[in-house]
Amino acid sequence: MKKVLACCAALVAASTAVAQSPSQAGGTKVVQNMGGGNCPRVARDSAAGRGRGGPPRGNEWNCSDTKNPIPTPNTIWFEEMTWMDVRDAIANGKNAIIIPTGGLEPNGPWLATGKHNYVLTTNCEAIARKLGNALCAPVVKFVPEGRIDPPSSHMVSPNTISMREETFRMMLTDIVHSLKQHGFKQIFLIGDSGGNQAGQRWVADSLTKIWNGDPIVAHIQEYYDYASVAKFMEDKGIKEDSTKAENLHDDPIITLNMYITDPKSVRYDERVKAGKASINGISIADKNKNLQLAKQIVEFRASTTVDAIKKAIANKGTLPAPAGRGRGGPP
Repeated sequence: MKKVLACCAALVAASTAVAQSPSQAGGTKVVQNMGGGNCPRVARDSAAGRGRGGPPRGNEWNCSDTKNPIPTPNTIWFEEMTWMDVRDAIANGKNAIIIPTGGLEPNGPWLATGKHNYVLTTNCEAIARKLGNALCAPVVKFVPEGRIDPPSSHMVSPNTISMREETFRMMLTDIVHSLKQHGFKQIFLIGDSGGNQAGQRWVADSLTKIWNGDPIVAHIQEYYDYASVAKFMEDKGIKEDSTKAENLHDDPIITLNMYITDPKSVRYDERVKAGKASINGISIADKNKNLQLAKQIVEFRASTTVDAIKKAIANKGTLPAPAGRGRGGPP
């Protein structure tokens, strides 16, 4: 595994040295092919892309400097934007991007396998909008969940997909490197699951060392702090009684954080009908109350994360692990 990770870092260093787009070379802006096709204004050195003896085939929509023909939608999600939307967002100052990592794992009888992905759908958007200059990359849904064969940890349950640690780290490295090449200057990794933390820290620290903090790449460990969220919510009406613990991979905080994204993800209607709309002694039967509490959870997590991101920017990388924590995991 060490050889694989060392190779991964070496490839990033090498490709960084040689991969320079024409628009960066010499500081001169050059019209390029973009958008998945050819720009008719880009000179051709061969007959590739030409008709039989005619001029280069292409379309002005494929030119790097063509104006976006329609308004950009009100979204912060990278995957919901066109290439022109992203190009213009970066040019207009949205030079930060968040990479959220979730997972697919068992969560008791009520919660969907993609628990962490539902949570991140709401939380990443809240964080990005609070930052003001950030977008969200697609949620990374495949993460380490246990040994695959023979299965261990969550892999013993049939709704789990796992990644080898080295695969996860290389995937994140390629995602970060891709975003760097597009011009993002601040790249943040947040993980909603414990198994994601060490890999994120390794990738952020490795690339910070290779790139000397340009761009800033930081693992935001403070995002993954459910204990602080639970403490904050005690005064808001969510105070669990240990005698009523159901001992499931579930709790009121995570359930409500999923609920605000999609009530179906926590089987809300079915549970109400079956008289099972509670977890650890906390009722989730009241829709209005659920939304009120969920909004406070999201606000707290977004505010905490934004504060941590600002500190990471000042530090030009990941903050040191707090005392009492391992590198990337909770106490």
